[in-house]
Amino acid sequence: MNVNIEIPEDLYDKAAKIARTQQMSVADLFAAACEAHVAAWERVQSRARRGDREKFLAVLAKVPDVEPLPEDRLARE
Repeated sequence: MNVNIEIPEDLYDKAAKIARTQQMSVADLFAAACEAHVAAWERVQSRARRGDREKFLAVLAKVPDVEPLPEDRLARE
């Protein structure tokens, strides 16, 4: 199947450089990247289906309600 997509030129240029170093076409590089992304998403969905909200909330309820240490706070600009 052929699909036309629009991507930023700088992304294409980076992909083309990677494709050259891997001795593959840009289309094959994008197909491989898309395949990896879809596989990662499927792994996330699979893990989410195994999750149990009640167990999560039970564990979360055990966390003390205290302020974080100064070194654990995010720096605010």
